[in-house]
Amino acid sequence: MKLRQKIILVAITPLILALIAIAMAVQHQTGLLAQQQRASVEAAYLASKEAELTHYVSLGTRSIANLYDSGRQDEATLNEAKAILAKLDYGDDGYFFVYNLQGVNLMHPRQPDLVGRDLWELRDAYGSPTIQRLINRAKAGGGFVTYYWEKPSTGKVAPKLGYVVMLPRWGWMLGTGIYMDDVEAALAKIDTQISRNIRNTMLWIAGIAVAGALIIALTGLALNISEYRVADAKLKVLAQRVVRSQEDERARLSRDLHDGISQWLVSIKLQVESGIAKLTAQADQPEVARRSLDRAAVQLNDVLGEVRRISHDLRPALLDDLGLAAALDHLVGEFSENTSIPSHFEAEGKVDSLSDVANTVLFRIAQEALTNIKRHANATSVKVKLVGDKISVQLVIADDGVGFDVASIAQHPKRGIGLRNMHERAEAVGGTLKLASSAAGTAVVATLPQI
Repeated sequence: MKLRQKIILVAITPLILALIAIAMAVQHQTGLLAQQQRASVEAAYLASKEAELTHYVSLGTRSIANLYDSGRQDEATLNEAKAILAKLDYGDDGYFFVYNLQGVNLMHPRQPDLVGRDLWELRDAYGSPTIQRLINRAKAGGGFVTYYWEKPSTGKVAPKLGYVVMLPRWGWMLGTGIYMDDVEAALAKIDTQISRNIRNTMLWIAGIAVAGALIIALTGLALNISEYRVADAKLKVLAQRVVRSQEDERARLSRDLHDGISQWLVSIKLQVESGIAKLTAQADQPEVARRSLDRAAVQLNDVLGEVRRISHDLRPALLDDLGLAAALDHLVGEFSENTSIPSHFEAEGKVDSLSDVANTVLFRIAQEALTNIKRHANATSVKVKLVGDKISVQLVIADDGVGFDVASIAQHPKRGIGLRNMHERAEAVGGTLKLASSAAGTAVVATLPQI
């Protein structure tokens, strides 16, 4: 996986996880609110139904109160009371019913086929003894009972809330009830609405998650394209600088070979040829030829020194054999010898643990800085210090020269190439380079991390 893909993934993953957590919290809280709302609605419905039933039963008992309070229990009185209750219906499914305490149905206006039947052992689809529960509730002082019973208007069994009371003188259980299927339908509608709202909320959260992920991905893609273009432009500039640096190095090497070694070799060739000619012409005077050959030997020694100098500039052997400190010490010594500028090198701390590449970078920075001092600084003294610890290695090259304007040099397209090269070398190995200059002198500070 590429780095930019990893970055995008790291950006998107927390967003997705956060939205999932939010969705779970919203779903949990919505579920709790739905339960509370359902319970509130159910309680309100139940309270209204109970109040309605209480009113109906009170109406029924008052309609036969004159007969009941008369103290008569003859069959005619009981039949008259049943007839009155049978006519007290409300709606298609509202009616009164009467049972004796043995579970025998005495009056049922909607299901006359039940009259006279012993229903004590009658049980609903869930195994609950319906009539026994009603009678027991009436014996206990009356109250509400929830049970299942056939609904006259539909012919189907439905939940029913009943209210029963005792008429002890007659041995009756008088009751009525309201079917609760409309309540169940209302609650089911509420549940459906809540489920739809939860689903819509989850869809919104999912949409936001997808939109957020797309925005991050597109932003990352746009940033990658922009960074790619910038990096490509920088790479082209760097490639041009590398080519230019290579050509400059080749030109310098060509000048060194042509102006130094080549001329010396020509002179040596002439001296050798002159010595040979003198040795041939004046065989009896070898000292004459010897002088020419001695001059050729001296010049050959100078050529060897120039070759060593060029080789050292290309890649100092001390850097590989003895390390960075020794190579810098030798470089500073050569600089002082060639320029007659008093120069001092000092090394302290842990400076021998850098990689070969990092050592080369610091050495090249020191070379470039000393070259700039030689050409431009007019300095009277130079100090080079190499300091290392567990975290980094720092190289400081300071002079007391005339200094220069750092900002103007950095902005000039044709100047400061050496300074840019030093910056790029340090950044290439994860380091930094700082430059401070004034009329009191210039200090170059390169810091590389310990690897």
